[in-house]
Amino acid sequence: MPLWIDTPDALRAHLQQLPAWVGLDTEFIREKTFWPQLALVQIAIGDTILLVDPLVPGMPQALAPLLSDSGVVKVMHSASEDLIALRCACGVLPSPLFDTQIAAALAGIGGGMGYQKLVAQITGVTLAKGETRSDWLKRPLSPAQLEYAADDVVHLGALYAALTEKLQALGRLDWLQADGARLIAQGEDDGGERWPHLALRSAQFLDAPAQHRLLRLLRWREAQARASDRPKSWILDNELAVTLARTPVASRESLIDWLERQPKSPRKLADALWQALSTPLPDEADAPLAKNGDQDKQRLKKLQDAVAAHSAALGLPDGILASRRWLEALMEHGQWPAALEGWRRAQLEPVLAPLLASPRA
Repeated sequence: MPLWIDTPDALRAHLQQLPAWVGLDTEFIREKTFWPQLALVQIAIGDTILLVDPLVPGMPQALAPLLSDSGVVKVMHSASEDLIALRCACGVLPSPLFDTQIAAALAGIGGGMGYQKLVAQITGVTLAKGETRSDWLKRPLSPAQLEYAADDVVHLGALYAALTEKLQALGRLDWLQADGARLIAQGEDDGGERWPHLALRSAQFLDAPAQHRLLRLLRWREAQARASDRPKSWILDNELAVTLARTPVASRESLIDWLERQPKSPRKLADALWQALSTPLPDEADAPLAKNGDQDKQRLKKLQDAVAAHSAALGLPDGILASRRWLEALMEHGQWPAALEGWRRAQLEPVLAPLLASPRA
């Protein structure tokens, strides 16, 4: 039976003597906020499962030493969002990290596999899915919630052992360690995406001045969402941002008039929107542009085909070696982005160098 931990002293007592690894997972809520609200922390220490209530005063501080202990590997599954929830609540990140989803991909088992599917494939155990949309902030949690939460860590030890063996046999354990370190570094970077307009496909149909206006709006939206702790889409949705950026607005009054004619526009933020639209960013001249050129598409397709062929030769799922966005950045700047450095560059540079060196049609 899992143990419900609702005092910091009880948690510290269980963390006195730790093995070389622990299983770790979280439940959090992010439906109405920008920052995730940590609602539960599950810890597997050998056969002991702790369900830790982080809403108790002092509990995040009691958790922090475990998270930062460099001598204890934290085994998690698809940890990227959990990292942000833990950082916001505890001020530290779980390092070193062994992410079983990434490990399964590097072992050639499958890319982006869910926890239930991976557990079934490696252990043969079928897990229930019934509490995925629970309100984890309510107290007390139901027996079904507690069982579901415990299941999320109880099999991490079996996954850790099996995946470590596979990666060692393939000589790829250092790949996983590098990816875990990169994931931690990304979790520590609280600055937000520098060029958020590139993530919107519709941006490629805007000219350069319009893309700069879109970048201004998205940067402003990010700052507003962080400050007010509200989802970005509640501040300004993507479609409206692109529409606003497409055509320059002549004045504050014309912007207000335009907003009045939009059914879901943030009319109360008209002054802030006008300020954002009309104020150039210090670095917007350096902003890469989202492109829709046929030549770039053809060149990108060749890079993607080469990556896919090399992935197949290595037995890796699609998208693990290099995403479309990483390849676009490589094409745009002629320099290897940070995401492709390390073992990925070592694998891909001999394959992609001839394609990158060839002139653009």
